[in-house]
Amino acid sequence: MAVLFLGLNANAARMDMVDVSNNNGYMSTAEYTSMRNEFGVKAVTVKISEGSTYKDPYAASNIANVQAAGLYINGYHFARYATKAQAIAEADFAGQTAKAAGLPIGAVLATDVESQEANNQSKATNDRNNAAFMKEIQKFGYRADIYTSGSWANNKMTIKGKTGWIASYPYVVSGKNWYSTNHAWQWSSTAKFRISYGGFDVSQLNSNYYTAGQKSRVKPTNKGAVKANNRKANKHIYKPATSAKWVKESKTYTLKTAVKLRAGVSTSSSAIAILPAGTTVKTDKAIIKGGYRWVRQPRFNGYGYLATGPASNTLEYVKSGATHTYYTVKYGDSWWTIAQRNGLNMTTLASQNGKTIYTTIYPGQRLVVR
Repeated sequence: MAVLFLGLNANAARMDMVDVSNNNGYMSTAEYTSMRNEFGVKAVTVKISEGSTYKDPYAASNIANVQAAGLYINGYHFARYATKAQAIAEADFAGQTAKAAGLPIGAVLATDVESQEANNQSKATNDRNNAAFMKEIQKFGYRADIYTSGSWANNKMTIKGKTGWIASYPYVVSGKNWYSTNHAWQWSSTAKFRISYGGFDVSQLNSNYYTAGQKSRVKPTNKGAVKANNRKANKHIYKPATSAKWVKESKTYTLKTAVKLRAGVSTSSSAIAILPAGTTVKTDKAIIKGGYRWVRQPRFNGYGYLATGPASNTLEYVKSGATHTYYTVKYGDSWWTIAQRNGLNMTTLASQNGKTIYTTIYPGQRLVVR
């Protein structure tokens, strides 16, 4: 999910709930335990599915490891529906996928409606479709909710009373205070945890909706799927290539474009995360292997690896001390208007920020334009 970091600290908003997806790569029980013990996180909401065909490959292991860490577990589905029939079909797909991954009965399975802006549909149509999804998902024993931004909640759909998981900056939009009047308020997408790489979406819980109806410490309900997923996720993670001849190279890089951080020194190794353009990466060693120049990033219990470019051109993808020109998103901006203003096409603009043209942007968000 995408929303602007407000620049708030732990004293200004609580990290009650974190959401994770395949973009975060494999997350261990130790990482979730650290979130709980060191940062006071109570609940984790994991991506289950998207559209009518995509199943998050880390859903089963995330669910099991969150439960093992003693945290409340919930899920979300990234919606692509534009009609009531599609909404019902996606809810059926999400419910079946969630059950197979081991999401316990009584958990929330929210619909993430970020893509609805691209559909440019009426508020009435969005309300009808979202209601259809949430009604259908309850047939699987899950509790329903809706994830959206404050501006969309004001203009694109109906969010009444103590309902909804709202990502809002500023938290008061058109006179509506999303800070304390809904189930949850997402206030950052760049939160940092000591042993986990990259930024995370964090939310403050304003009710017990995401913790009710389930026990925090429960045993995984689908051990077979969990073991298979963990074996796949751990196949290369934290195992440096023994045949590689590394040279020491302590450097700090800034990515020029989105790059996959991999679990091994190979373009076929599984991706731990996709690092967006502008990300700063500290490395300790480098190697030429498989026709690419690779650098190694120290991580909790091991390393991550990324190709800085072909062996013949070591700085095609990243460079030290890179400088960028940034643009701050304003109300009414879109990928198209920002791209036109800066002599770019939408796809290039989105790509160099590690996003697609279907990713939501918010007022106050900084984008790399040069």
